[in-house]
Amino acid sequence: MVDCRIRRNRVVGCPSRKVPSKCSLIRHAIWETRLTSRSRRDQILHRAGILFASRGVAGTTVREIADDVGILSGSLYHHFESKEAMVDEILSVYLADLRSRYQQVLTESSEPQQQLRQLIRASLEVAAAHPHATEIHQKDANYLRALPRFGYLKAVARELDGVWLSVIDAGRRDGSLRSDVDPRTFHRLTRDAIWLTVRWFKPGSKYSLNRLVADCTAVFLDGVSTRL
Repeated sequence: MVDCRIRRNRVVGCPSRKVPSKCSLIRHAIWETRLTSRSRRDQILHRAGILFASRGVAGTTVREIADDVGILSGSLYHHFESKEAMVDEILSVYLADLRSRYQQVLTESSEPQQQLRQLIRASLEVAAAHPHATEIHQKDANYLRALPRFGYLKAVARELDGVWLSVIDAGRRDGSLRSDVDPRTFHRLTRDAIWLTVRWFKPGSKYSLNRLVADCTAVFLDGVSTRL
């Protein structure tokens, strides 16, 4: 029989095994608590995003979110101070991703037509990655802008619209895009069509995200490209 008595923080007879110290046990417990809290927080945001997207922000209550997650309403406030805080975090992550992708497009290419192709791709990929946030932003942007916490939405919208319009204008100037199509009309039609794909597009083996990008590019960009 192996003698596995504990001596000086080591298991006698089992030299490869150590008895965890009190500090290490405490650190592990704290880590597990944080992990559980983080997972629960992510779960709340995910379920809240689904409800906000389907019912609207104003039409969703904290109690409904708590019931959907399976916790008490009071427990939800341990993770978020308010319903608006949940919406804010969902939209902030989505908009940060979108802004980053747009800046990447501008950095990687200087040709307007190629930039437009990549803007279409970036927009569709971000929408696919954040479908609920995309739907919330499209459905409730006007409602949210009236709330003090979401004053930044108008500035972000101007920034994103400005990227599209500057690229379109550059293409009109260098002759790669038609000058007889109003740039704002082209931008709005393209933008709204792209964002609304979250309501019907479900990627699969028969129709992939890459196919959607190719089809949208063909419909929107080829229609405004100058014909040689």
